[in-house]
Amino acid sequence: MKPSRAVILAEGLFDMEWAKTAACIIRYRPDSVAAVLDSTQAGRDASEILGFGRGIPVLSRLSEASTLDPPPDALLLGIAPQGGELPEEWRPTIAEAIRDGLDIWSGLHVFLLDDPEFAQLAKEHGVTLHDVRRPPAGLPVATGRARETGALRILTVGTDCNVGKMTVAMELVRELAGRGLRAEFAATGQTSIMIKGRGIAVDAVVSDFVAGAAECLVLDADPSADVIVVEGQGSLVHPGYSGVTLGLMHGALPQALVLCTKPERKTIYGGHHDWVKIPPLDEVVRLHEDAMAWVCPEERVRVVAVACNTHGMSEAEARREIRNAEELTGLPATDPIRFSAALLADVILPRARDARPGEWR
Repeated sequence: MKPSRAVILAEGLFDMEWAKTAACIIRYRPDSVAAVLDSTQAGRDASEILGFGRGIPVLSRLSEASTLDPPPDALLLGIAPQGGELPEEWRPTIAEAIRDGLDIWSGLHVFLLDDPEFAQLAKEHGVTLHDVRRPPAGLPVATGRARETGALRILTVGTDCNVGKMTVAMELVRELAGRGLRAEFAATGQTSIMIKGRGIAVDAVVSDFVAGAAECLVLDADPSADVIVVEGQGSLVHPGYSGVTLGLMHGALPQALVLCTKPERKTIYGGHHDWVKIPPLDEVVRLHEDAMAWVCPEERVRVVAVACNTHGMSEAEARREIRNAEELTGLPATDPIRFSAALLADVILPRARDARPGEWR
């Protein structure tokens, strides 16, 4: 289940950096977005800010959305801040939306259904509050059952959080599907769940069951899939989010990893962890391969490519950073948004054939 036509709330934060949820919904489900709310940029088109999303207006207040044709049926919270807290100044807009009969879609760590004011308003006005980060009940401890899948399992990992792991995963799935493969995307975050309509936000799962959640996502994928691309979260070198990364690695048991990086970033993102330097790419590759070797010593899982997020760079700068990544790691590298995901698919295709040697179509 996913929102059909939403206004995205991103007040004061609508850009590629802070409103990652808003930007990704606009990139991958533009037909489901009626407008964006950000009074600081009202009157502009989303494409002027993001570089995509043409025809999606930025409005000053929710009441302006009533003039849209067709009108929206939902309000979607378009940010995913550290800690997942609800900005206090957003409460009046959410309450107004509920009174207007709009369903609310939230990917925050705080659940709207647990908020007495919003829960009561929703009941009175017959709307649904969707807390997409709420984990399902009954998640298991991982037991290695991900190995039972016939599909090739790929996981995107990163040098840091917020470097494009979800985007790389989605672009790879789209490229593989365009080449005739049955490619399945496993959503592990609030934004991708809103795009796909199902998944598990693993960063909201109790730590003992993170790997089990990843295992469930792999096992629940289409059994006829040739490739399952699991969306990565966090980073092994992030002091706050390393646990969720390792849980995904050991639960999904990928047979190959795609390393995502933002080349100009030298310390961990967010303002609270700049005391942690991001290691050189070749060292990050080794760290991930060693961590997989703890549970797959015989298979020796490898990082097979590097995806560079070059947003904001000139083309010359982007190509230079991609060459640097290739020289440092000895691996193929690209920016799948700027230059397409074709190179990543080229690396994955032979492995997909090997995963289903008697069934390749």
